[in-house]
Amino acid sequence: MEIEALLKQLTLEEKVSLCEGAGLWHTVPIERLGIPSIMVSDGPHGLRKQDVDNELAGPQDSITSVCFPAACATSCSFDRELVKELGSTLGKECRAEGVAVLLGPAVNIKCSPLCGRNFEYISEDPYVAGELASAYINGVQGEQVGTSIKHFAANSQEYCRFVSSSEVDERTLREIYFPAFETAVKKAKPWTFMCSYNRINGVHSSENGWLLNDVLRNEWDYDGLVMSDWGAVSDRVKGLPAGLDLEMPGANQANNARLIEAVQNGTIPMEALDEAVRRVLKLVEKGIAGGREGVFDREADHAKAVRFAEESMVLLKNEGQLPLEKAEKVLFVGEFAKKPRFQGGGSSHTNFWLVENALDVAGEYAQVSYAKGFSATEDVYEEALAKEALAAAAVAEKVVVFAGLPESIESEGFDRKDMKLPACQNRLIEELLAVNPNLTVVLHNGAPVELPWADRTPAILEAYLAGEGSGRAVANILYGKVNPSGKLAETFPIKLADNPTYLNFPGSRAKVEYREGLFVGYRYYDTKEQEVRFPFGHGLSYTSFAYGKLALSSNTMQPGGEITVSVDITNTGDRAGKEIVQLYVQDNTGTVMRPKKELKGFERVALEPGETKTVTFVLDERAFAWYNTDIWDWYAANGDYTILVGRSSRAIECMAQVTFTGAAKIARHIDINTCFSELNPMPRLAELARKAVLPYLVREELEKKQKEKRVLAKRAGLEPEELTAAENAEAEKAATDFLDMMMTWDDPLRNMRSWHAMSNEALEELVEQLNEALGAELSKK
Repeated sequence: MEIEALLKQLTLEEKVSLCEGAGLWHTVPIERLGIPSIMVSDGPHGLRKQDVDNELAGPQDSITSVCFPAACATSCSFDRELVKELGSTLGKECRAEGVAVLLGPAVNIKCSPLCGRNFEYISEDPYVAGELASAYINGVQGEQVGTSIKHFAANSQEYCRFVSSSEVDERTLREIYFPAFETAVKKAKPWTFMCSYNRINGVHSSENGWLLNDVLRNEWDYDGLVMSDWGAVSDRVKGLPAGLDLEMPGANQANNARLIEAVQNGTIPMEALDEAVRRVLKLVEKGIAGGREGVFDREADHAKAVRFAEESMVLLKNEGQLPLEKAEKVLFVGEFAKKPRFQGGGSSHTNFWLVENALDVAGEYAQVSYAKGFSATEDVYEEALAKEALAAAAVAEKVVVFAGLPESIESEGFDRKDMKLPACQNRLIEELLAVNPNLTVVLHNGAPVELPWADRTPAILEAYLAGEGSGRAVANILYGKVNPSGKLAETFPIKLADNPTYLNFPGSRAKVEYREGLFVGYRYYDTKEQEVRFPFGHGLSYTSFAYGKLALSSNTMQPGGEITVSVDITNTGDRAGKEIVQLYVQDNTGTVMRPKKELKGFERVALEPGETKTVTFVLDERAFAWYNTDIWDWYAANGDYTILVGRSSRAIECMAQVTFTGAAKIARHIDINTCFSELNPMPRLAELARKAVLPYLVREELEKKQKEKRVLAKRAGLEPEELTAAENAEAEKAATDFLDMMMTWDDPLRNMRSWHAMSNEALEELVEQLNEALGAELSKK
């Protein structure tokens, strides 16, 4: 396509029409100029393509496809290659079905376990979200199919998601809610971004020029297209110049007349419209270049879905219960054993191809009995079902309960009210433990749940929503064919009230305040030393691993430099397994408030029994930095940092110290509220302040001594004498000693007026001198 030539031929009306969708899933074609339409489709863990060949199909009717594990599960693999393979598989399916852009991945941060869409999001940690999102995008786009990373940004709830304002300070946005998107831009270059429904600090994402233009395009150098989430546009005239190129779905041309008028009257410059159209045409050009060739082998992809599920499930607890033995008399309880919940509700809901359940697959290993116990869809305790299950459990050697959340409790479109499992499930689990303590619980849920019986339950397997292959994957893990290796990409608190968002989530219709700031997930729990049910990064194996000593390429780090960190991991057990090694950084400089530790690296390593491998991480300056809103940039302070490597955020196995040197001093503007203690580390500024302040302190000391002499002389009936040279020296020394202390205090400069009679004019002159000196110091850097 000759895009620049087409731009010259397009009419104003045609340009505007290209900036909205043609119905739900297509871009607008311009037939007279040979501009075709391309199709987009929901994902991100299964192709939910609308069945356009069926004239009776509605917007929610989709073709039969393969449902892969949701992000809540695949994130626990901590496996970039697995996630890339998932993306590549979906890309091939899209090509076979003529889909040009797959709407995913979803990388919003899980700040509250109650968000109804958490099953679709990757992690509570921005580093994990960014790394795995980049792998997914590279997989999909490696097949010449685009992605739409979503939802940009700070979309962490479903309640009033179309109108609510996420009130978040800039440092928190930069350190928690933006990095996954930023990493994806730099490592994967997604074809499109999807802006979120919500407002950010009062401004809708779809018309937020700071978000879409200043940050995304100007700072991160993103050159792709920005589309709206479906129905996220509030004011299209504001949105287009703010950076929103494509409104989805089509609004039946409701906004076209307004856009045309805005261009004609100069509200929207023609250049801004042309730039949006240019991006749409570039996307269409990429979309048609991918072609429609491709193979959608549902049987082969189902086998992948099983393998992905096996690699993602997390063994939370195991006190000798697992793996099950073929000769053991085992009872499965819970309808999820026959009807597993394996995907979330809403826009990602696929019309799955094949679902295998754990009960049927377990029959390939051993004779397993079954009692329904409770429904997979309703929270109703049925006496007859419970009685049957308890009787069977009393004579079984081991019991496996399949528990979880029905879709009616957890779905896109609404948030959970609490973190509890259905009451009927908790009650029956307690009763089963009373008759047979050899109990394993398998969980089917998209986000953390409260587990009041966890301390008394010997084994717990978190299956999450692991796709249509989840039933086979669960059975394979229970019977030891597969060694579990997943680890939690989110923290399981003991109860909802422990979560840092508890008092603020989901806010009111108008706004939700992110008062927890940086302290999301393990950043909060570990800093507060809050007891949790299962920590971030936790997961067990049927084998064991030993960690060696950390080796660092250097114990010092400078701006622009790198440090290589390596550690030997040994499989000390009797079966092959995989360990997920995690690296955290702890800031000991005390320069600014930061979480106790932050994840800055992870690697998944496969080891045969007795085998040792070296795991290596490379840390750059950003791994030590925080976002400084005074300089609008990332900043690593001079001082000591600790490198921590371990099995989880709470199971650190080895550590080493690194000293960061050579960082430029933080630029500050001095005003009357600047504290003396802030000047003390800057010798030139501190000296200026001392020279300006000392005469006032000396004068006070002299006046004090003169007053003492007058009082004494009056009592003796004598005339007061002048101060001696020695007394003058004593006054100066006392003033100097007091100033030494004062320079360490958090008293602001303005207190010189109140306590030491400095005039406003003198104070303003001092502030001016300090700022001049600060500017001179910074110009030397």
